[in-house]
Amino acid sequence: MRPVYRHNDKAYIILRRVHESRFSSKLDSPPNMEYVQMYRDWCGADHVLRDSTHFLFCETIQDINFEGYEIEGNN
Repeated sequence: MRPVYRHNDKAYIILRRVHESRFSSKLDSPPNMEYVQMYRDWCGADHVLRDSTHFLFCETIQDINFEGYEIEGNN
């Protein structure tokens, strides 16, 4: 089972967690965001989050609209 991460009232399935240094050409340089976008597309993620050391490549969990549905109870 994949982990779920909540951020700003949205839920995401974490597909991959990759250290930010993997996207830098040199040890102390900032990550190349074009590489991050290419990796996002390659792994099938639709959203990228970032913590202090890693990029989190995620799939957004869509909200379910329950309007129009009736819940049947026991009669």
